Amino acid sequence: MSQLSMHTPILDLTLTELEGAIIAVDWGWSPFQETSPLLQEAKRQLDAYFDGDLTEFDIPLSPMGTKHQEKVWQAMREIPYGETITYGELAQQIGSAAQAVGTACGRNPMPVLIPCHRIVASAGKLGGYSGDGGLYTKRALLVLEGALSVEEGNILEASGALD
Repeated sequence: MSQLSMHTPILDLTLTELEGAIIAVDWGWSPFQETSPLLQEAKRQLDAYFDGDLTEFDIPLSPMGTKHQEKVWQAMREIPYGETITYGELAQQIGSAAQAVGTACGRNPMPVLIPCHRIVASAGKLGGYSGDGGLYTKRALLVLEGALSVEEGNILEASGALD
């Protein structure tokens, strides 16, 4: 198992590889750094994403979860860059319940690479976000992708929608 940490404009991330696939993206910096060509490529793609030059990741991912979680995570990967979908809409697409989709989002082992930040609530709120920084991080990712303007993000914050 190899790990590589990186700085991003939002928060530090640590990428973990096992047997030729990324298995985790964790928030924060790991003291255990052992890079690989795949980790270097993942870092390059994430840097390009945060620079606004990449909209789709092309690296092998191997998230570990239940069959339902894997189904939700695959569906999330199909949400286009800069777009959002509600928990309920995604649930309907895969024949699940919105709450079960939310639970799978909260257990996403690869935030950003598997874009759980693109899932929003239907009542005009962003919904939850289990990553470091919570909804502020979700808002920053959506602003980065253009799915949410800076002004909309500020309105959500002022309205209490980020609470």
